[in-house]
Amino acid sequence: MIPRTLFDADLEGFRDSVRKFLEQEAVPYHDQWEKDGQVSRELWQKAGELGFLCPTIPEEYGGVGADFRYSAVVMEEVSRLGLSGIGWGLHSDIVAPYILNYGSEEQKQHYLPKLVSGEMITAIAMTEPGAGSDLQGVKTTAVKDGDHYVLNGSKTFITNGQMADLVIVVAKTDPKEGAKGTSLLLVETAWEGFQKGQNLNKVGMKAQDTSELFFQDVKVPTTHLLGSMEGQGFFQLMQELPAERLQVALAAVAAAEAAWQWTLDYVKERKAFGKPVIAFQNTRFKMAEMKAEITAARVFTDRCLELHLEKKLDIPTAAMLKQLTTDLQCKVMDECVQLHGGYGYMWEYPIARAWADSRVQRIYAGTNEIMKEIVARSF
Repeated sequence: MIPRTLFDADLEGFRDSVRKFLEQEAVPYHDQWEKDGQVSRELWQKAGELGFLCPTIPEEYGGVGADFRYSAVVMEEVSRLGLSGIGWGLHSDIVAPYILNYGSEEQKQHYLPKLVSGEMITAIAMTEPGAGSDLQGVKTTAVKDGDHYVLNGSKTFITNGQMADLVIVVAKTDPKEGAKGTSLLLVETAWEGFQKGQNLNKVGMKAQDTSELFFQDVKVPTTHLLGSMEGQGFFQLMQELPAERLQVALAAVAAAEAAWQWTLDYVKERKAFGKPVIAFQNTRFKMAEMKAEITAARVFTDRCLELHLEKKLDIPTAAMLKQLTTDLQCKVMDECVQLHGGYGYMWEYPIARAWADSRVQRIYAGTNEIMKEIVARSF
């Protein structure tokens, strides 16, 4: 109803290519990936060959130097098709920008081309068993010993954790300094002392490999510190979190739009008491309410995307966006399940999976309670 002015013909052509690729290479296999607990590595490599990974990375590091709208297109199409196992967003638009923005030239030259191609899969390890949204409470330590750090600790709920070849680890290089003692380290999962725990059995997002990670005296070269000096980690995290929350919002709105359309198609076809379910006033009103709220969320999200492109998306605005869109996503999924009746609770129906997948959106990237606290502190 309200046209999206951010996406020109080139971007819509790119969207069409992404959608066709996903429909051919991912949709038919997602059921099996849910049983496997992860997607195939081949999917990553095929996506890399076509330029769907890390599209914003500059040409000198193997990318195409596109703007963030191309990343947004990939995220929206993955979410719209319910392909919750695909962890490209975290890889392309969270991990890669950390390396691009804070890495040394040597780090960028060595790692970024491998991220673009899909040769290496990445993760970021923030959350710990005793420290979720409270990043200042991190207990993992990296003690300097000559030309390397000795890394000890554990992380949990790590997206891409089983498949990852490279992980950005949040650790305390100076535990006495609190936030000021936090640093980010580039750690390869093949190094001695790095152990991947079990692939966690989640309520939703079953094809997404989400894992525990353990570090026991892992020797990390000092050249693998992100940034020019120790203690910059908390600042780096705060700078990048608005972009992460925008990504969550983009996925949330695309998922809500898809769920609304699936439900519209269903209530037009499904009959009750001799007439289509859409003929009942309650159904029409529920669909109308959801349409209005999703449209408003789409406009807000696109405006925040514009601000991000202009490097003007601030922390409180991103927090408002993340909280509003994910709350709405969960509300829409619940209403759509209800309108599907008993079939909405069947795993074979996309709406059931989308309902289960949506719940974690209000938890990761900072819980929605933390989002409200961030906004309140900005008053």
